[in-house]
Amino acid sequence: MLSVLRVHLPSDIPIIGCELTPYVLLRRSDNNYTTDDVPETAPLEGHFLSYKWYRVQSDKKVAICSIHPSELATLQCIGCVKAKIPVAKSYHCTPKCFSDAWQHHRVLHDRAASAVNENGNEEEELFGRFNNSGSGSIASVSATMSSASLTNGSAPMYPAAVTHRNGGETWFEVGRSKTYTPTADDIGHVLKFECVVVDAETKLPVGYANTLLTSRVIPAPSPSPRRMVPVDGMGHLDADGRITSSGTFTVLSYNILSDACASKNDLYSYCPSWALSWPYRKQNLLREIVGYCADIICLQEIQSDHYEEFFSPELDKHGYYGLYKRKTNEVYNGKPNSIDGCATFFRRDRFSHVKKYEVEFNKAAQSLTDAIIPPNLQKTALNRLVKDNVALILVLEAKVNNQPVDSPGKRQLLCVANTHINVPQDLKDVKLWQVHTLLKGLEKIAASADIPMLVCGDFNSVPESAPHALLAMGKVDPSHPDLAVDPLNILHPLNRLAHQLPLVSAYSSFARTGGLGFEQHKRRLDSKTNEPLFTHFTRDFIGSLDYIFYTADSLVVESLLELLDEESLRKDTALPSPEWSSDHIALLAEFRCCKNRYRR
Repeated sequence: MLSVLRVHLPSDIPIIGCELTPYVLLRRSDNNYTTDDVPETAPLEGHFLSYKWYRVQSDKKVAICSIHPSELATLQCIGCVKAKIPVAKSYHCTPKCFSDAWQHHRVLHDRAASAVNENGNEEEELFGRFNNSGSGSIASVSATMSSASLTNGSAPMYPAAVTHRNGGETWFEVGRSKTYTPTADDIGHVLKFECVVVDAETKLPVGYANTLLTSRVIPAPSPSPRRMVPVDGMGHLDADGRITSSGTFTVLSYNILSDACASKNDLYSYCPSWALSWPYRKQNLLREIVGYCADIICLQEIQSDHYEEFFSPELDKHGYYGLYKRKTNEVYNGKPNSIDGCATFFRRDRFSHVKKYEVEFNKAAQSLTDAIIPPNLQKTALNRLVKDNVALILVLEAKVNNQPVDSPGKRQLLCVANTHINVPQDLKDVKLWQVHTLLKGLEKIAASADIPMLVCGDFNSVPESAPHALLAMGKVDPSHPDLAVDPLNILHPLNRLAHQLPLVSAYSSFARTGGLGFEQHKRRLDSKTNEPLFTHFTRDFIGSLDYIFYTADSLVVESLLELLDEESLRKDTALPSPEWSSDHIALLAEFRCCKNRYRR
């Protein structure tokens, strides 16, 4: 007879919108064990498993702290209520919580005040009172409501049938499958999962029901939306002041942090475990990615199983078609389905797929060693060069009114390269060689067709490094310190380290145009390189590693996704955090096609 030995949940805190799937360990009559589901439609040994989910509804109203969502709120910001800021953001668990968060919390007030000009006098008086208060008195002035008087903004709807009532608590049945996705009605409440073996013939339970209680369901933290900022350049006009191309398109590049990397060590111990769990992160990442509404999406560090089982089907629902290139696995020794790679998605109504190129740097390394390395040193050379990295290159054709252009002379092609150059920092020669190899491949494509190009990805190279110089300047100064590391002599002769593609970093456009975008972002840009101060933000490293490069003779940057500021991220120590689910930030650029604007 089947018996349930153990039931537990992989994540400690349930989050609204994130599917809960308990781990159920069964013992069969032959003493073998299984975690497979046994539904009523396919009984095992004459038995099946029955599941039920319950929500406990307390007579006491419950609200959750907006800063520490695992804690109950005891204070509410009156300013948020009056300014009609989403009520969930008004709750705090302690006066210290509110005081510590005030510097960031007041931004909500400022934005609400500027958005509601017709209530200017009332708003100014309210916000002025807050702004003039010291941090020690803010909580006492603006957060004065106890948890007994808090509401969740709307009256939740519950099933009419009461399953069980005990004292001041009532249990409602909310599900009868193994999985359950918490809803808005569940926020602040504990869930109960019940699993029992049932006789397939009599339909009666066998033995005792196994149960578990979750923590209180918390709402998914919602970061402040990032706006698109116009670059304010005039590059989309030709010499006569005419627009050379109608329509624009947007490109997103984002290293999403694979689950294998997020969970393999304590590198991100500052991030709450529930926010680091994949069931939470995948939903949060999806919400963020879909929210950008990009026409082309380049993702790095996306595991093969997560691409197949989650991102590909989910983004398909939003109108995207995707292609994927998994890293090779000569070095990787983990589970095959957790090997990550690069995925590129594009809107089916904006583009069609013309051609795909796959770059495997391991193959290029083998060809290189066969050509220049003596046979007795080839194994050592390959140990240094082989790092499993790949690049995915797509040639896309733009559509007009969801249809391809019939006239060959008017076809608009676009080449999009997506890569993740993941090489240890001490192997500067290998990193530079991989970037150079990619660029030489793109040069061949450019030689075969007059085609705009985008080069996106995580290059693990900071501004002023040799790989960045090669990308942005087309060559590397022979005196560059990175060139001092070359034990295999693969970078020589140094005049080979060049390319003819007119590549420019999209985010440097802020500084080049000197417009409104630069004024808004100059504190978030490096004054020497005009690159963002950071695209990667952990406790141990802050700097720029990710870029969107474009061929400036055929494309013009119209606008860019605003950069995050260091101060706002430090409130959660670093990335990833409950709000942002990767250790990188997303880059997004809007482009317009043009002709022959740029010469290096």
